[in-house]
Amino acid sequence: MRVVGAVGGSGGDTELIRPHCRPRHPEARTMLPLLLLLLEAARGQDPQLYAPALSNLSLGGLTTASTFVLDQPRCVFPDSLSDAVIWLVVAVPQGVPSFNSTLKPGSQDRAYQLFPGRASAYMTLNTTLLNYPCPKADGEIAVLRVGTETGCQRDNTRPTCNGPLPGPGPYRVRFVAWDNSGPVAETKWSEPITLKTATPWNSIPRTDRSHSAAMIALTSILTILFATLLAGLVAMLVCWGSDACGVSGTFSKPEAVTVQRYNTHHVYDHPRDRL
Repeated sequence: MRVVGAVGGSGGDTELIRPHCRPRHPEARTMLPLLLLLLEAARGQDPQLYAPALSNLSLGGLTTASTFVLDQPRCVFPDSLSDAVIWLVVAVPQGVPSFNSTLKPGSQDRAYQLFPGRASAYMTLNTTLLNYPCPKADGEIAVLRVGTETGCQRDNTRPTCNGPLPGPGPYRVRFVAWDNSGPVAETKWSEPITLKTATPWNSIPRTDRSHSAAMIALTSILTILFATLLAGLVAMLVCWGSDACGVSGTFSKPEAVTVQRYNTHHVYDHPRDRL
């Protein structure tokens, strides 16, 4: 049987002491936002801690003369931004310190067609978190290739075109989440990304001219020999297929020779004549 005791106070009032009752901790209320933050982080980490980077998959063409491949931002943005639109920002390094995230995607200062001359950055590859599911399935290739659209390269009506990069760079990128009120979350800037550069034709080392002349002469001789053999083969086939060489092109079946057999009848003298 449990007994509920009472303790007398100085004023004569009594205070009931309930079993298993603990006084509230003064910081108990401050733990609730922290728990909510931890639950939010379990689905997506803080975007400000994430920096985009080139994909580490063993894929061909991670960087070309006009494109590069990034990892998709999986498990980066929290579920609370499910209605937001995730944009990729591509900028030149000089435009990073003065980047204004409040400029709307598709505006004149964020148009691909004006990059990098009049616009230091442009925004492209807009999508929602629905296309960045978390976690990523095993074996899934979750990448983004930047610079693949060539049809809108000069189309001013498509300022968010994912067009080819205009040069080797370097470039820096980040992801920004937008809702109806403006930017609500953004990642860190990536490290500078430099594309491949085509080798000028006049910098290609030339081979020795004497070797080139010898190869040309050898190729010419082999070509003439091959042509001669081919002409001989064609002439032989034509000769076999016609009467030009005195040989009938068709072989007729030899006529059957009928040999009549004659039985020789020996004539004997009459016996009277023998006498």
